[in-house]
Amino acid sequence: MTSPFGHGFITNIVLIARHFALPPAQAWPGAGDHVDGLVVPEKFQGTEVGELTTLLRKKVIWHQPGTMDAEDAREVIITLNRLITAIDRELGIADAVIGEFG
Repeated sequence: MTSPFGHGFITNIVLIARHFALPPAQAWPGAGDHVDGLVVPEKFQGTEVGELTTLLRKKVIWHQPGTMDAEDAREVIITLNRLITAIDRELGIADAVIGEFG
């Protein structure tokens, strides 16, 4: 069955990241819906990518709305940045970095 909230790996990472491009109070509503369809490819299971994906899931799902929205959103963004660079490294880009303006 097709999910209205996305299904995939990069697809759902992008959908989650779009939420956290918004101000913290607006970022949280619906962000957790995209975690359900977030699938870690077998290639990344047991790697840093797999571990960071699990951490991302936990940070999004365990957030209590209205409590520490800004702080928790910042932690999700940090985790997303770490995950994205870890994916690049796994794909052979050894010097992947988010950069100063990321």
